[in-house]
Amino acid sequence: MLKNPIPKVTNQLQHRAIGIINGKFIPHDSEQLNRGFLIDSKGEKIETVVLGRALSLLKKHIDLRKSYYWIVYPKNKNTQNLHLQVAGIWDPYQLNNFPNDSSKTNFSKLLEELDLKDNYFSVRGELVFVNTQKKEIVIKICSDLKSKKLKNKNFKLVIKGEISLELLHSFVSLDINRDGKSLKLLKYEVIKKNLSEKKLE
Repeated sequence: MLKNPIPKVTNQLQHRAIGIINGKFIPHDSEQLNRGFLIDSKGEKIETVVLGRALSLLKKHIDLRKSYYWIVYPKNKNTQNLHLQVAGIWDPYQLNNFPNDSSKTNFSKLLEELDLKDNYFSVRGELVFVNTQKKEIVIKICSDLKSKKLKNKNFKLVIKGEISLELLHSFVSLDINRDGKSLKLLKYEVIKKNLSEKKLE
């Protein structure tokens, strides 16, 4: 069974920001593997942190000279400074129960079968800001609905793209493509309009 690196949502109003990027991870320091850069096929360097559960995978299974598909959480302050947090590594052979002798050695083909591709991100959250001049939008993501009281659990992503101002404070699901250090909107779907009517900030 082929494991999907970006699982299907389990709840209609599930917040998330998750993506998949092919590249090499270069740690800043060989003693400390949790911080470094992810370098994609075009040579673009993105500041990256490896989260705890992915760190043990990295130490046990990963050859740092090779490229892998990294499952990542995006963070940014504007459209030019993408940071990544590695949550996992997608390798159908090593890390899934997938027959090694399979003829499907082409990972990008495997991704296509899952309706995914390199540099794809799924972002779901509340549309909190629209800049029509700069063609940018801001999506607020709550890491966990139960932990709304914890301010640091919420974060915002700045995305290049256009959505109507009328949809402010709606819950939206976005298909995003990473372009360099920017996240670009491919398409969106409105899941629920005007969340803020029922919610006091």
